[in-house]
Amino acid sequence: MDETLEKLGATIAGALGGAVTGFSVTRGELTVAANAADIVRVVTFLRDDVRCQFICFIDITAIDWPAREKRFDVVYHFMSPKLNLRVRVKIETNETTPVASIINVYRGADWFERETYDLYGVLFTGHPDMRRILTDYGFEGHPLRKDFPLTGFVEVRYDDEQKRVVYEPVRLNQEFRTFDFLSPWEGTDYVLPGDEKAKEGKTEGKPS
Repeated sequence: MDETLEKLGATIAGALGGAVTGFSVTRGELTVAANAADIVRVVTFLRDDVRCQFICFIDITAIDWPAREKRFDVVYHFMSPKLNLRVRVKIETNETTPVASIINVYRGADWFERETYDLYGVLFTGHPDMRRILTDYGFEGHPLRKDFPLTGFVEVRYDDEQKRVVYEPVRLNQEFRTFDFLSPWEGTDYVLPGDEKAKEGKTEGKPS
């Protein structure tokens, strides 16, 4: 299998020249690294060339590397029923440089590009409806970025007086939380509901 993938990777790299910067085969998977500016050309070749025929679009997602200048890997997955093989394509971009949409090559990329924008903030040019798809339209930030706080920036609730949904800064209320700072191996000084007999048994068993 690895030999077949190595041959396919060399075929793709040789045919696309500078559009492909390299390829690798790891654990039986072929990954092709491409220039972001050439992504439409690359995926069109993968779909149309008789040596590839990756006609099945599977997924688009991203990987966030905050310390890197081009912090995002945009990752595409395709499958070729003819060859019974899969290929992964990776390109790099930053927070402000948009990537060309592949929606005119693979119509199924529509919602996946919107999801990648929503969760990571990667912009796609040429997309007919580039708006959020999983979070609310007023949502602030992109929740799968590694610098996004776990609590988020705002919380949403329905205000019965205003008769509408309102957004408010996140508040971490502590007054309803109890901290006894005991290890679970030590147990607690108080009796939990249902543990009364267990506590009594320990008391009766102690030597006088």
